[in-house]
Amino acid sequence: MGVLEIKDLYFTYGGSDTPALNGLSLRVDEGEFFGITGPTGAGKTTLACCINGLIPHFYRGRLQGRVLVFGEPVGESTPARLARSVGSVFQDAESQVICADVEQEVAFGLENMGFSPREMEERIQTALELVGLSGFRQRPTAWLSGGEKQRLAIAAALAPLPRVLVLDEPTSELDPLGTREIFQVLRRLNREMGMTIIIMEQKTDYLAAFADRMLVLEAGRAVLEGSPAAVMRQQADLDRVGVRVPDVARLALMLGIGRDENLPLTVDHGRSLVEKWLQKRGQSPFHTGKLIS
Repeated sequence: MGVLEIKDLYFTYGGSDTPALNGLSLRVDEGEFFGITGPTGAGKTTLACCINGLIPHFYRGRLQGRVLVFGEPVGESTPARLARSVGSVFQDAESQVICADVEQEVAFGLENMGFSPREMEERIQTALELVGLSGFRQRPTAWLSGGEKQRLAIAAALAPLPRVLVLDEPTSELDPLGTREIFQVLRRLNREMGMTIIIMEQKTDYLAAFADRMLVLEAGRAVLEGSPAAVMRQQADLDRVGVRVPDVARLALMLGIGRDENLPLTVDHGRSLVEKWLQKRGQSPFHTGKLIS
């Protein structure tokens, strides 16, 4: 089933003559982990706003084309109805977290949606457990790290149990450890709950390793789409656009190994292929008892 269907989408912000989205068509199926990348200004945030209804309900401009979420035109829905099926997480966790403690933060959206106290209790507990914050209910939000705040933002978006989670560069301000934590949470939601994940992200090392499919945007247009391996094989196109090819994939392409869907996107996979490549040439990946890295 198509969770998201976009056809010939154009959007130009008021006061601008340059379209932020320029004839974009896209389909995301239920249960996919779908990654979207591209350089700054490619249209990633605008696309996220078209999916969650901020465009056209809050941001105005010239909009053409079709955006369907579960078969319903986004423009004909309401933000409240969309929020029950599409959860949103944005780039800046500091601006998203507004309440004094963790429990209040997760409860805030549920209260606005009219959930009963009993339903709220169950959903708060479930959401915090899913993101690894079950012991943080009474903790002041000011005491949380950047990664913990972003996990809290995800928990607040999850509490209504939406079927789709849209994230706009949620790890941009996080270190590698915090970034990995967020991606691991998203993978758990995707695999264990069947939640559809649509994430806009520039950290292609993580995006390629976790996503089922990827889309590359440039100036509001789709320039590449496919499996992470298929997209990352297009090194020349990605370099031209300004999208980083993960080092492990770049090394494999340079050595001529891991072609097709076997292109390594993780260090472990890359190391295994390099070991086999060396062994075929009669060389050992070991030197003085240690693996060369």
